Parts: sequence; structure tokens; C-alpha cells
Amino acid sequence: MKRLLIIACVVTAALIAADAAPAQVLIAPGGSKFNPPLPAPPPSPKIEVPVVPQMDAPPRQSYLPAPGPSFGDRITTCLTDGVAAELGPSDREEYSRNCANR
Repeated sequence: MKRLLIIACVVTAALIAADAAPAQVLIAPGGSKFNPPLPAPPPSPKIEVPVVPQMDAPPRQSYLPAPGPSFGDRITTCLTDGVAAELGPSDREEYSRNCANR
């Protein structure tokens, strides 16, 4: 009788321990325990108040000169001018080289 009581206690303890182990892992409904955790939420956006122009303030102007055309733009313009002047390929090459390097 004593053996039967010990075996029943061991089996009951094993069943209780087996039932309590899955309860420690929190799984969302419809999810899997193999899914990675969700990433942290993104930081909140910065909200800045726009600058309100003043009525009495003089307008701010940029006195920087406009940048000139790039070398590629100058070559394209010179080649287009050479075609419009009906120059041949070798004359057009020489003309565009001299024109773009001015």
C-alpha cells in the first residue's frame, strides 16, 4: 500500500510539473514559439515650430553667384552647336574641344 501511495504521488507530481512548464512561455494567440519577438517601436517624430517671417525684417538674400554649367553640359552644348552648323565628325570633335575649354 505504501508503494502504491508513493507511485501515485510521483505520477501526480510529474503531471503537475509537465503541465506548469508550457505556462511559463507566453505565446500570442495564433503565434508560434519560433517567431522572433517584435521590434521596438520607432521613436516619436520631432515636431518643430516653423519660423514665422517678421513684418519689419529685411528680406535675406543670397549674394552667391549662380554656378556655371558643368564640363559635360558645355560639351553637349558645343556638340549640338556643331551639328547645327553641319560640321563633319572630325570638325565637330575639334570644335567641341575648343568650345568647351574656353
